[in-house]
Amino acid sequence: MTTLMTFILFILIFGVVVISHEFGHYLIAKANGIHVVEFAIGMGPTLFSWKKKETKYSVKLLPLGGACMFEGEDGLNTQEGENTEGSFLHAKVWARISTVLAGPIFNFILGGIIAVILAGVMVFYVPVLSDVADGGVAQQAGLQAGDRIIALNGERVYLRDEVLLFNRVNNGKEFTLEYERDGQRYTVTMTPTLNEATGSYNMGIYLGEALKAEGLDVLKYAWYEIRYCVRSTWQSLGLMIRGQVKREEVAGPVGIAVNVVGKTYTEAKQYGWETVALNMGYITLLLTINLGILNLLPIPALDGGRLVFLLVEVIRRKPIPPEKEGMVHFIGLVFFMILMVIVFFNDLRNIFG
Repeated sequence: MTTLMTFILFILIFGVVVISHEFGHYLIAKANGIHVVEFAIGMGPTLFSWKKKETKYSVKLLPLGGACMFEGEDGLNTQEGENTEGSFLHAKVWARISTVLAGPIFNFILGGIIAVILAGVMVFYVPVLSDVADGGVAQQAGLQAGDRIIALNGERVYLRDEVLLFNRVNNGKEFTLEYERDGQRYTVTMTPTLNEATGSYNMGIYLGEALKAEGLDVLKYAWYEIRYCVRSTWQSLGLMIRGQVKREEVAGPVGIAVNVVGKTYTEAKQYGWETVALNMGYITLLLTINLGILNLLPIPALDGGRLVFLLVEVIRRKPIPPEKEGMVHFIGLVFFMILMVIVFFNDLRNIFG
């Protein structure tokens, strides 16, 4: 039963995130007069489809991903590659830019809606010290229970998780910590100590004061959550580029389903469906912000890669030949297909290894 529920929850979460992204492309394309050839949910062979006007709507076998395919995109889906009215290539460059940007933007819009809903019902943990470790660096720096962390290396923090993220990314380097006590602010310099048993760095603090947002504070804490999700995604990418992420910490769809959705559901269900819903909502928030940011990276086959070609067109005042752009995106697509296979086997190794 748990396995089935994990599968259902994962499909719902992933489906909402992907459909919102593709619907963004679809809606703005229609508004710009660009013909949508196919709006697909999932990948692989088509299970069933229907056609309304010029658009084919289809549901694919594999419940991962989706697509919104335009007439003339990359020189495809047109008669002999003609630049016909209604094709992607026929639209003005800013119409094409807005259509490509719409997918990630709709991911952020979805994230904003979810964040506001969660902020109205969930409990937040703010960075107030509940205690300090005896003999730890925080105690040596003069911190004590009740102090509220305001900034780390000059950057404001509002949530406990932001402090934990900073400690992970900082990787043991010296940093400045600004805190508030009895209405006064102080700044200290600290260097975390290495816990050789876990391989992690320790600030010597215990964090987390529960807070329930009310009134306009709901919007404020919703923004704090979105801000944290954006920074978490961006800084995690930095860790991966620098090779500071272990193989076990990398997860694809299977890993997310089993290790994130599955384990979260198992732990949350004992507290009731409300807790399950809150946790699944938070996972959806993280994934939609993650997808929005990743798709803006200037990599071929991603929306960011397409934006690069469109911005070059704005500068040159003429488009790059669609067959050349299409070839670049095809190479990018092949790369991502290979990457998906590698990540899939890495997920299996993490689960069964």
